[in-house]
Amino acid sequence: MSETARVHEAVHVCSLDDLPDVGAVVAEIDGRRVTIARDSAGHVHAFDDTCTHANVSLAEGDVEGELIECWLHGSQFDMTTGQPKSLPATQPIAVHTVTLDGDQVWVTLAG
Repeated sequence: MSETARVHEAVHVCSLDDLPDVGAVVAEIDGRRVTIARDSAGHVHAFDDTCTHANVSLAEGDVEGELIECWLHGSQFDMTTGQPKSLPATQPIAVHTVTLDGDQVWVTLAG
């Protein structure tokens, strides 16, 4: 590993009670805005908060299944892969690792 490579450690961000049943909130981790979202199946996801198309918060969008929709232009992103599923976005968002410890949510940032 090069000296410039950064290894991220898991950071405690919230408890499950802090999340909506289906929906998203924003957390700041190491100066980075990250959306923490719970889908309709109860799975928790973490990904960069900014839409790659319009530079707005994804946490303000709607969650449906494993997709989150940007509120401004309707781009949808797969919360498990970060891949855009509808236009106008064409670039993926970074997805981060979520670890649950009881009812506590921990996030490890992607490289």
